[in-house]
Amino acid sequence: MKQGYPLSGIKVLDLSRVLAGPWASQNLADLGAQIIKIENPKGGDDTRKWGPPYVKNSQGEADKRMSAYFSAANRGKQSLTVDIASKAGQQQILDLLADCDILIENFKVGGLEKYGLDHVSLTNKFPKLIYCSITGFGQSGPDAHKSGYDFMIQAMGGLMSITGDQNSGPLKVGVAITDLFTGMYAVTAIQAALIERHNSGLGQHIDLSLFDCQLAMLANQATNYLNSGNSPKMMGNQHPNIVPYQSFKTLDGHFILAVGNDKQFGDFCRLVGTNWAEDALYNSNELRVTNRAQLVPLIEHETAQKSTNYWLTELAKLKVPVGRINNIEQALNEPQTKARNMIIEQDLDNFGTVQTIATPIKMSRSKTGANTAPPLLGQNDKS
Repeated sequence: MKQGYPLSGIKVLDLSRVLAGPWASQNLADLGAQIIKIENPKGGDDTRKWGPPYVKNSQGEADKRMSAYFSAANRGKQSLTVDIASKAGQQQILDLLADCDILIENFKVGGLEKYGLDHVSLTNKFPKLIYCSITGFGQSGPDAHKSGYDFMIQAMGGLMSITGDQNSGPLKVGVAITDLFTGMYAVTAIQAALIERHNSGLGQHIDLSLFDCQLAMLANQATNYLNSGNSPKMMGNQHPNIVPYQSFKTLDGHFILAVGNDKQFGDFCRLVGTNWAEDALYNSNELRVTNRAQLVPLIEHETAQKSTNYWLTELAKLKVPVGRINNIEQALNEPQTKARNMIIEQDLDNFGTVQTIATPIKMSRSKTGANTAPPLLGQNDKS
């Protein structure tokens, strides 16, 4: 039998706007934390206006009070409008914090000091408070004073230099991936701080930087450089360390071939009817990486002779990893998407309904997934 949410009873005050903060607090909401989203009375979170598209009202018309973008990152929250620049607003925040476990903010470094809402000021009043700051470049270093946005951080952090190919030039990822990952790092750090507080009885300051998180996300590409001295280049859909592991043309489109070991390569070669797996140039992954330029055109010549469905069907029988390249509509209509209940529809208060993507976290005993829709601006001001 399922029990309650894993973070039931945890209360979060979210002062963040745009960027990674709202993603972090939504992930906490999906685990059962109560999220009090503080918004500027004059218009609220900027992403409310990041449209079209907008959520449709009960008459089926686009209502500009809530963009689809805002709804993506604010499920399961309460919205309070507070002018933190005023003394009354600052006192309201202090009153709320008396009953909160966590504060999330993404103001510029030092931006909350003038309001008495910075970490140092609040730690003295609330020693158990876990205070999570998310900025572009962190609380220290020569760039700490600068603003940071996902697009520019993807560029500065090296991600764009390995995304795309020689024809396209550098490309950003199709979603705000640095914001999303930083939000996930924030949730990990916050939960670790909660566990540590259980032992120490004290909160602490979490200093998260979009730039730091982007560097961490470079993963094997960064260590490839650190251990070779060669900066990775744009390789399109190819993998720097595995061959063949990329998209290939077919008779009627493209498909993904993701060979992960020599056995899978041998099975692929037998289906194609070639002896590449025994060839002294290609019989190990190391050799295939070294001789990529010769091998890839040979493979693509063969894959272009048959349909996408042929390769997907026959290679799946051999348990060679393959995949269809879906657009967003196709991905959201995959039978697997529906079987996993990854799309949810929620009622907005006297407004209409909104569809969002569910949390991917599923637990055997605990509930997951925020059970309320994204809030209208100031929806909880009187509650």
